[in-house]
Amino acid sequence: MEPPRRPRSFRHPRRQAVVFESGHARTRRPLAMNLHILLILSYCLLLVLLGLWIGRGVKSAGAFFVAGRRLGSPLLFATLLAANIGAGSTVGAAGLGYRDGLAAWWWVGSAGLGSIVLGLWIGPRIWRVASEQGLHTVGDYLERRYGLPVAGLVSVLLWLASLTILAAQLIALAFVLQAVAGIDRWVGCLIGGAVMTIYFAAGGLVSSAWVNLIQLFVLALGFAIAVPLVFSLPQTGGLQGVLAALPAESRNFWSNGGSSWILVAQLAPAFIVSPGLIQKAYGARGPGIVRLAVTAQGIVLLAFAFVPTLLGMASRVLHPDLSARELALPTLLTTDLPAWAGSIGLAAIVSAEISSADAILFMLSTSLSKDLYRRFLRPQASDREMLRVSRWAAAGGGALGVLIAVFSQSVVDTSVIFYSFLTLSLSVPIIAGLMSKRGGVAEAIAAIVAGVLAAVSVQLWLYGKLAAFNPFLVLLGLGVSGIAFWAVLGLRRGRRSSQADRQA
Repeated sequence: MEPPRRPRSFRHPRRQAVVFESGHARTRRPLAMNLHILLILSYCLLLVLLGLWIGRGVKSAGAFFVAGRRLGSPLLFATLLAANIGAGSTVGAAGLGYRDGLAAWWWVGSAGLGSIVLGLWIGPRIWRVASEQGLHTVGDYLERRYGLPVAGLVSVLLWLASLTILAAQLIALAFVLQAVAGIDRWVGCLIGGAVMTIYFAAGGLVSSAWVNLIQLFVLALGFAIAVPLVFSLPQTGGLQGVLAALPAESRNFWSNGGSSWILVAQLAPAFIVSPGLIQKAYGARGPGIVRLAVTAQGIVLLAFAFVPTLLGMASRVLHPDLSARELALPTLLTTDLPAWAGSIGLAAIVSAEISSADAILFMLSTSLSKDLYRRFLRPQASDREMLRVSRWAAAGGGALGVLIAVFSQSVVDTSVIFYSFLTLSLSVPIIAGLMSKRGGVAEAIAAIVAGVLAAVSVQLWLYGKLAAFNPFLVLLGLGVSGIAFWAVLGLRRGRRSSQADRQA
């Protein structure tokens, strides 16, 4: 049984207005709300202006896609960490902490584990291939390794799936603006979509990396202030008080509700083969920088995973009857902290959402312009034309992301759909391609199609609708994908042996 909410005392009762939401009275300070929204909008404007200013120097598609391969460790670390700490890692993870307790750590922790594997193993290997062959996207790698059909199939699948994760970032930002100022969700989605589209379209990876550095600073500052303040509140009783106030199952680190260690199987592979992360790594000056920066940000993710989890648990103690679990973090920051601290915390969430959204927009624009437009429609397109198409692709992807966000419901569910498709379509082709020279077009297509179809078919059979996959379905699809790759390889080798025997 959840503990009753304890009464709170305030110093300025005349400056308060009571808002009834989700069955309980929520105190809202008008002056604080005005400060929150003013700071958030000013911060968004600053990001746009900074991105436009940096983007003035981007004059080629190579600079737009891979920043001229000039990123050092600090910038690569910042842009990767900012990309990985997004809506799912803040608003979504806090919502899981609200519902499941300590086991919610595995949501962000799995991303950290996958990132470490990318940094120590896949990242440096694929950087060398990209540098030697002048590759700009993961689609370029797949075309060189397997051929045009594989690159085209993966590009289409990822372009469609990427829209779901982009929508998740915008949904989370809309939750923040709704909690702060009562702004309609569609307006919040539109604001977030406009900000990240403008500054990313201006300069691609170059402007994104520098803006991400600012966002990461604000994000770190916001949570560094919010966590100690929340757990110093008399109503929470510190960390021990929060743990004692919640049900015993909320203290189970390994599994509770929908969160458990099995999320590693579902989420970690997506962070090993993510086109957005790999393509950012392409921008490094060398493989050593990839190894250092990617691994370091993975370790930071492991530590950060506790932050939204614990804040979500504290929010459950303070606000046990929220209508939606993903309101846990915005509500905590707007109603329980001093106005200045809440504003910085909200700016941190905005930083997380927008920085992660621009990483998805990076995937969308490069996939559409380089992997689809140039590869299939205009192979003779000039560098100048490619830069223009990339910017228009970013604008189109941002607009579609806003549209999907308006009609989607859950940050976590939309994120799971994306991560699942990423794992099922890319894991086997990329890892097998780097580890072995065996296997070609037939093997790669068989792995992609078999893995996706297996997971989707079982999902429809069990639940009757296509929604977020559970971890066991992703494991099933991944296993089928690997079996299909090696089965087709064995079949083709057997046919070649038979033909050789007949000719002999």
